[in-house]
Parts: sequence; structure tokens; C-alpha cells
Amino acid sequence: MAKALPPIEQLRSRTLGRVLIKMGILTRDKVHECLNIQKQRNGEVQIGQVFLELGFIDDKQLQIALAAQRGMEYINLNDMDIAPDLVQKIPAQMAKTYRLIPIEYDKKGNELVVAIDSSDNFRATDDLSTLMGFKVSAKITDTDALDNALTKYYEGQEEKEGINELIGEIQEDSLLAEFEGRSQSIDLDELKELSESNPVKKLLNLVLLQAIRDKASDIHFEPFENEYKMRYRIDGVLYEMIPPPKHIAAALSSRIKVMADLDIAERRLPQDGRISLTVQGKPVDLRVSILPTMFGESVVLRVLDRSQINLDLEVMGFTPDDLDLVRQLIRKPNGIIIVTGPTGCGKTTTLYSALAELNDIETKIITTEDPVEYDIDGIVQVQMKTDIGLTFARCLRSILRQDPDIVMVGEVRDLETAQISAQASLTGHLVFTTLHTNDAPSSIARLLDLGVEPFLLTATLEGIVAQRLVRRICENCKIEFEPTELQLLELSLTPNDIKGKKFCYGQGCDRCNNTGYRGRTALFEIMMFNDEIRELIMNNASTNVLRTASQKIGMKLLRDNGLTAIYNGITTIEEVVKETIMEG
Repeated sequence: MAKALPPIEQLRSRTLGRVLIKMGILTRDKVHECLNIQKQRNGEVQIGQVFLELGFIDDKQLQIALAAQRGMEYINLNDMDIAPDLVQKIPAQMAKTYRLIPIEYDKKGNELVVAIDSSDNFRATDDLSTLMGFKVSAKITDTDALDNALTKYYEGQEEKEGINELIGEIQEDSLLAEFEGRSQSIDLDELKELSESNPVKKLLNLVLLQAIRDKASDIHFEPFENEYKMRYRIDGVLYEMIPPPKHIAAALSSRIKVMADLDIAERRLPQDGRISLTVQGKPVDLRVSILPTMFGESVVLRVLDRSQINLDLEVMGFTPDDLDLVRQLIRKPNGIIIVTGPTGCGKTTTLYSALAELNDIETKIITTEDPVEYDIDGIVQVQMKTDIGLTFARCLRSILRQDPDIVMVGEVRDLETAQISAQASLTGHLVFTTLHTNDAPSSIARLLDLGVEPFLLTATLEGIVAQRLVRRICENCKIEFEPTELQLLELSLTPNDIKGKKFCYGQGCDRCNNTGYRGRTALFEIMMFNDEIRELIMNNASTNVLRTASQKIGMKLLRDNGLTAIYNGITTIEEVVKETIMEG
């Protein structure tokens, strides 16, 4: 039988066996017996698992010992009665998402103690500090007790903490009401007080957690003359949420600045920052952009959910033939490969997927990005800082001294970056980069406009991949239909062209929020370079001539790949018409 737990200072940072001996649960002989078994298995099993397998301890005792090892006290939640005002400190959705219960609060130091059921859940306390502004420490309890407490204190609370209810709470809040009509005349102390407002914290946290759960890519907070809007972007389309009262604009932007470590006193200049969270065990980065406008600060949060990103060329949307072409391209020994398209069309994801495929122990890969969107193990990634002169061009010069095999340049924005990229490829490096153009052939005109010499392009360019994102039809509510003549006209098709072809759309259901779409896929246009194309570039051929010549050697246009995606039941006529143009 276990005796009373010794002082936590005597257990912190000790080996697990030593902790269990001091707790009176195991003897030295039993610990040594388990260590020998662990040694026989070449250390491939954790010592705690051996204790459990031999029946020397149970799960609860292991949890207590692991907590003590980390300096965390064990408590029995079943014996506690938590006051309602303490329960209110953490919203229901957050308590359930992070699996924690508030058990003590010291107002003077703004210190909150929470109970968690796993010592591995220490990130929950960091996120709670970021989201709610408390100084958070944790104690350990067992899983059953935590489940009982979550049910007892938070059952049915999520309905009461919907956006509607929180907006009602904000409208009744006397502190926030004082700032109505005072957007420009708020001093620093008042801004700090606003950023600590509990209803504002709750609203922001609910919006963030809901956006991450709904797989939104961006969250917008926008002040206008007579209203304040909140919008999500899901699968490339903005959806408006219930607007909160206009007078909380300063409070919301101040709260976001505090979370992103920005200057809450600066309201005249744009600011950029980052918030890192772990939601349901998955890392999520929020890139924060704050822009002063006529009616207050517009805030946009870009959600970078690393668990949602699948860096695999197989799932990008390439047809089998195009996938073979891309794999040929990215395995060239040197040269420049460009991915082009408008902002937000997935260029970076395609490049990351190519780099992930090439990332092995024999290949040194260095990227220069603005900003670094996803951390990839094994790849050296450099963040641009233009304010201190760390530009793509300057960074690229230094990178070439780092003995890379493959270099990724975030974007070719000027002649200097283009020229150094060309020099890098001529000295035996494979260079990946991006451009902003409408299709693959027009990238040539863009580079010539920047001032790159035609001979440099023909000597270095190996291929250009243009892409667009289209929404996928929801598989749950997809049905076939006969398109009208008007719809066919939008695709420049006749009834004869579509004989034997099928067309689908989504009716709308709960899974896709009644939009008929769920997720996105990419359409591609791959322009390969041969002697004929290079000669045309040297002779200053027009974009149309280059396009026609590329089609002759097998390039499929974005619109053609769009039609294939329609016939395969992946996307709709409307999406392809919206994202691609007919070249005639």
C-alpha cells in the first residue's frame, strides 16, 4: 500500500524507479528486476511500461509518479467542490478541447491552477496563458475524475457559450460600453484593461477554436463606419459570422496584439506577428497582420494548421501524366523550376511537397521564405527580414556558400533575385521559386520585363508549373445532373462535345455547411522546355506563340485540366469557369 506522498521537491527530476521507491510503491529489488528486463529488450520499451506489464503498479500510480517527476502535485478531483465563479474562468469549449478544470485562482497575481490528467499535456497551460492571459500552473488528477468533473461542471455549457450568447454578454458589459464612440481617444492603460476583458477573451477564443475546427484558412476582423465584421475563409470563400458590437473593435485588436507580443500602443502603423497554439494535440500557428484603416484596425489571422497540410505530390491534384512530368522536373541536376499563379493558389504547398519528396540524408536543401510557413525537418529554412536588409537577393548570395544541392527562393520579385537564381542554377544547383502570373507561358514575359536577358532564361529554365485551386464537390451530397446549354457555353462546349461525359454538383449537407463543397484540389499547367521553345524565347516570341508551341509538345492548359476534373466528378463547372480562362 502506498504511503503519503513525500514533498514534491524530493521527487522532481528523479528517475521513475527512484520516485516509486520514495512513494513506497516499489522496492529496490523490483526496480532492478524491471531495469534488467528493459536492458534485455535493448531499451526499446519505457521502464514505466515494464512496471505495468509485471503488475507492480497500476495506471493511476504511474500517472502520479510521472507527475511528481515533473514537479507536479497529484490531487483527487472527486473530493473537490469547485465554485461556479471559478468554473467560469475557463469557457466550456476550451476546458473540453484542452482537457482541464480550473481548481484555484489568485486574483492578486492573476494566477490560475488547473487540473489535467496527463503530464504530457503541459502545452495546454502555455496555450491557456496565451489565450486567457492567466499565469497558469497545473496539478495532475486521474482520467476518470477529470471526465466526471468536465461533465459535472461544463455539461450543456457550450450551448450557453455560443457566439450569440457571448455577443449578448458583451453588449451588457458596463466596462466595454464605456468605449462606445471612443475609438480614437483610448489611452494605454484603458487599452490594457480592454485586452483583459473576460467577455472579449471568451469571444476571441471561441472564434479561434471554431475557425480551426472548421478548417478555415483565414479569420478577418474588419471595422467599418457603422459595423464591425468577423469573417472566415474556408476553401477560398469568405463566410460572414454574426457581427459583434462595433465598440469592441479596440478591445479585440488589443487582445490579439497581447497574444502576438505586439505593441498595443501603436495604432497608426501596420504590425505583423505570430501566435503558436496546440489545439487537441495538434500544432497550429496563427500569422497576425494588423492594418490601420479609416475606422480602426483591420486584423487578419492566417491559420497555419500543420496537421491539416499533407505535403505529398500524390494528393495535390496532378493527373498521372502531369505527376510523371513534375517528378522528372524536380529530379533535374540543376536549373530553375518556377511555380506560378495568383496569391493563395497553393504555390508554396506545391513547392514544399516537392522538397519533402527530395528531402533525404544525401541532399542539402536550403529555403529563403517570407514568411516561413511550415517547419520541415531536415531542411534549412531562412526567414526574410527586409526591414534590416535581409532580402531574397542578399540571402541567396550567402546560401550559395553553404554548399546546398537544392535552393528554394520564396519569390522572384526583382532583377537581382532573378539573376542570382540564374547564377545558382548555372553553378550546378537546382532552384525552385515562385512568380505571380496568370499562366505558365506568360512567366517568360514577366521575367523579361524584370530585365532578365533571354539567353539567361534559355540557359537556366527547365520548366514552369502554373496552378489554380478549385473547390472539391462534397462526397456526402454529390449528385449527377445534366448541364444547361448556357452552362456549356461558359466552357465553350457543345452538346456533342460532352457525349458520354458526366457532370456533378453538391446539393449541400451538414458535413459541408450546406455549400456543396468540401476541401480543395489544384489544377495544373506544366510547360517543359525543349530546343524549339528556347529558340522562340531567344527570338522574342509572344506569349501566344509560346503557348501554342508548348501545346504542340503536350502541355495541357489549366482549362483542359479543369474539364478533366469536372468529368471525373471532382469539381463543378462554376469553379472551373471562375478559376481558368479560355485561351483562343
